[in-house]
Amino acid sequence: MALSLGTSAQQFLSLQHSHRSGGACFKCGELLGIGRVSVVQVHLKKKSFMVLTIADVSSERVLLPATGAGKLALKPIPGDYGPPLAGLLVDRLKYFWLQGRDNFFSSAMERYGSTVIRVNMPPGPPFFPDSRTIMLLDQKSYRVLFDMSKVEKKDVFVGTYMPSTEFTGGFRVLPYLDPSEKNHAPLKSFCSEILRYKAMRWIPEFHKAFVEAARRWEGQLAKNGKADFSGICGHFTQNFLFRSVLNRDPATPGEFSLGNEGPSCIQAWVFLQLHPQTSLGLPLPFEEFFFHSFPLPYALIASQHEKLYKFFWTYGKEVLDLAVDKFDLDREEACHNLLFFICFNTWGGIQLLFPSIIIRIAAAGPTLQQELAREVREAVEAHGGLNMKAISNMELLHSTVYEVLRIDPPVPFQYARAKKDFIVESHDAAFKVQRGELLGGYLGMAMKDPKVFQEPKSFNPKRFMGEEGRMLLHNLIWSNGPETHEPTTNDKQCAGKDFVNFVARLLVAEFFLRYDSFEIGPVVKRPRAFVEFTSLRKRGN
Repeated sequence: MALSLGTSAQQFLSLQHSHRSGGACFKCGELLGIGRVSVVQVHLKKKSFMVLTIADVSSERVLLPATGAGKLALKPIPGDYGPPLAGLLVDRLKYFWLQGRDNFFSSAMERYGSTVIRVNMPPGPPFFPDSRTIMLLDQKSYRVLFDMSKVEKKDVFVGTYMPSTEFTGGFRVLPYLDPSEKNHAPLKSFCSEILRYKAMRWIPEFHKAFVEAARRWEGQLAKNGKADFSGICGHFTQNFLFRSVLNRDPATPGEFSLGNEGPSCIQAWVFLQLHPQTSLGLPLPFEEFFFHSFPLPYALIASQHEKLYKFFWTYGKEVLDLAVDKFDLDREEACHNLLFFICFNTWGGIQLLFPSIIIRIAAAGPTLQQELAREVREAVEAHGGLNMKAISNMELLHSTVYEVLRIDPPVPFQYARAKKDFIVESHDAAFKVQRGELLGGYLGMAMKDPKVFQEPKSFNPKRFMGEEGRMLLHNLIWSNGPETHEPTTNDKQCAGKDFVNFVARLLVAEFFLRYDSFEIGPVVKRPRAFVEFTSLRKRGN
């Protein structure tokens, strides 16, 4: 039995049959290498071999899942945690001040000649838990974080520490639960059901909120010559989410109205949970002492959190009834999870993603904007408006959003703890991980893996177009799992993966239905990107 050397990647991935002959079993596995490749996995008695024959070379590469132990040299994991406290302090200063996040990891990779390394991850002792972490910085090793047979996800959502449950009403909310825990399945199902249950509201409510934001941008431009995208985006996305899910405008007068304080309440609540990992650009001694050394108390933002909770408790009756009646959840626990899902996960993620989309499209130049405008308008005209069918026929828009998610993932880190001893493989070596060790993955490196993506540091909005481009979606892992995989209650892949893609596409589509082009000023990060429009050219006839 043999595969044709000309077997295309798409045909290859779809082959599921096996051929048995003479006690050997030949199976088609997934693709590795460059271009059109034939790969046959041969199982002969207890031995396994991988045979690759390369037919020709293409522009992109697709990753083969980790093979069994023994095919690569077993090496000790390189890196050094240093002396207690002193080693942590050195790594923390490098991470925040001397090198910055990307250079911290790239220099360690170069120094140790490995994409699997030991480092101290902030914040660390004495007032936070153990900082010692095995970092996985390539696509192949990173994927062990998705393997629930090897790792546990309990209380590692934000990394080496867990914020006090005071921030979440005394409950460990869904992101901190391992799939093996009792409430994980009903809570994740509840989050997924919200997205389905409110499906008819997403497009009209997004459009309404976008038009309101656009008028504010245009008014600021006319008055000041520039417009605050980032600040208005906070209100725009809050209005869209709250109106869609809770059927209530947060600024509407009445009991527990948030007025215009919603985004500032959310931002304060989120910041106090993440401050040990955040740099504000303040003077080093001040920031290190007050933000990276000990957890700030919940009491500082208790009033803001209480406002949010009362708003959700009062106006979330419909979805909270759903949680109780369909998923048998405690109503108070469901409310705290709903607040976290909408405000921390979704609103917080959008504040990182939407500015990245605007920055990348603006930097790509006028040609991309012209092509996106043409594609969006043709699809909308062909399908009778901005609807699901029209959005599904915008290939360049899809690819552009995927590329932003690849190069600027809104959640750059994932963590897990080894639940047993096992071997993790990079492209070049195998390493033994011991039970109880903390593993971290940094997408800023893993999704710029040069063995998977050509010119990985370059923004290529057409990277995911066509047959070859669609195959690369297996390597797009921003959601804590491959883009080609659907989240389940047995894993920790983002329940809102498809929703995030959807609203990102809506943003771009709405922009180019209203504007021909836009320009932005210099981008300031403090700590997230602050973006200002310097030009919004309204759509011509």
